[in-house]
Amino acid sequence: MEIIIATGNAGKVREFKRMLEPLGYAVFSQKEKGISVDAEETGSTFAENALIKARAVWEQAHTAVIADDSGLCVDALDGRPGVYSARYAGEDATDADRNCKLLSELEGVENRSAHFTCAIAYISPEGQERVFEGICPGKIGFEPKGSDGFGYDPLFYWGDKTFGEMSAEEKDAVSHRGRANRMLEAFLSRRGR
Repeated sequence: MEIIIATGNAGKVREFKRMLEPLGYAVFSQKEKGISVDAEETGSTFAENALIKARAVWEQAHTAVIADDSGLCVDALDGRPGVYSARYAGEDATDADRNCKLLSELEGVENRSAHFTCAIAYISPEGQERVFEGICPGKIGFEPKGSDGFGYDPLFYWGDKTFGEMSAEEKDAVSHRGRANRMLEAFLSRRGR
């Protein structure tokens, strides 16, 4: 079965391909399918934003679509950056800019607890919608470590390693996206592709 990933984020596309292609799915980015829609994320939750993105691509493709919205929620910052994780340091900010802003906001803060949340929206070729949500608890480090992953990965510790220090397989086994994706995989298996 063909699935389109509704995102322009190359890191997310790589993760979904890595997790779904071994299961027999043909996974494509929306760019690979010539879909250039850029849905405005106006939702107040990760699930709402994931559905907004998935619906925008489904309207053009009428095939199976997956979209995710994910982000980092830091306890000491009342859950920020949350749904604004990608835009936390401004629209054109880099991952390094966002990490720098986060570290500056946490300067002198002892409570570094945080969690990543991922909501994956799936829309079937027939238009049926489901959302799967995964959460990964952890903490924020004091400086970036590791060169793998993307986004806040070099700052986010799960156990004694940052996501940026983990191999792809290690990260998939514990990450918010990995957890949500396993729920999606179980659903697709029951559905019978």
